[in-house]
Amino acid sequence: MKKVFAIVVLVALVFVAVELSPKVEGVTCSPVELSPCLGAITSSSPPSSTCCQKVREQRPCLCGYLKNPSLRQYVNSPGARRVASSCGVPFPTC
Repeated sequence: MKKVFAIVVLVALVFVAVELSPKVEGVTCSPVELSPCLGAITSSSPPSSTCCQKVREQRPCLCGYLKNPSLRQYVNSPGARRVASSCGVPFPTC
């Protein structure tokens, strides 16, 4: 009986975590998704195709990242702006 209760609680916790994760237009906003761009943001190397794909996927989330004091300095950096431009993603005006 304890195992069944533990499984039910675990399923409920997973459901709550999925429901509480921020979503914008069907996209789960997670700045970790932009990790393939780290090298291109911090150096002058061009962004990879994976990086550009992630920037396009996370585009609806960029204003939220810019409003977050912990993320603003990274998302608004010259390197991040260069990567967005290189990937053909207009930088948001929020």
